[in-house]
Amino acid sequence: MFSKPIDVPRYGLIYAGAQKNLGPSGITLVIAKKSIIENPVRELPQMMQYRNHANKEGRFNTPNTFGVYLMGQVFKWILAQGGLEAVQKINEEKAAVIYDFLDSQDFYIPHAQTDSRSLMNITFKCPTPELDKVFLAESDKRGLSGLKGHRSIGGMRASIYNAFPKAGCEALVSFMKEFAREHANAATA
Repeated sequence: MFSKPIDVPRYGLIYAGAQKNLGPSGITLVIAKKSIIENPVRELPQMMQYRNHANKEGRFNTPNTFGVYLMGQVFKWILAQGGLEAVQKINEEKAAVIYDFLDSQDFYIPHAQTDSRSLMNITFKCPTPELDKVFLAESDKRGLSGLKGHRSIGGMRASIYNAFPKAGCEALVSFMKEFAREHANAATA
């Protein structure tokens, strides 16, 4: 969410978890057409009726003020980057650093098919689960932390959300090249 332009009028309702690209965990963003919230399909408890929140300008109950403040700061940051078009370009450039490397070698195995790749989370694995463990330990020693993959697929996950710098992607690729050189023999054994 907010890593690229969104055709908002195309949707009746957008409900987005804000963590990582918009603000801290626990805060959400809702964008809804008036027709959707004014005429719900069925009656809901007061707190779950978006029209009540809209009528109170988002303050039907006490909001997470710190989260709202941070989200506002992120919106200002996005605008200072040049808006969502500029943020998308930056995200594509960052992701290309890692994907171009992954596509140019045969040591690491990307998880996602080329047409389904994320600009925010780049997943891959080493030739063996044992090398995945070594990769994670060695990368952590280099200050490249948080690379452990999702529990459902394992391997590694490079999370490069909006605020993550391109230099971080370049540092990861530099480490990946060195690691692959040092462990190429273990991969074929």
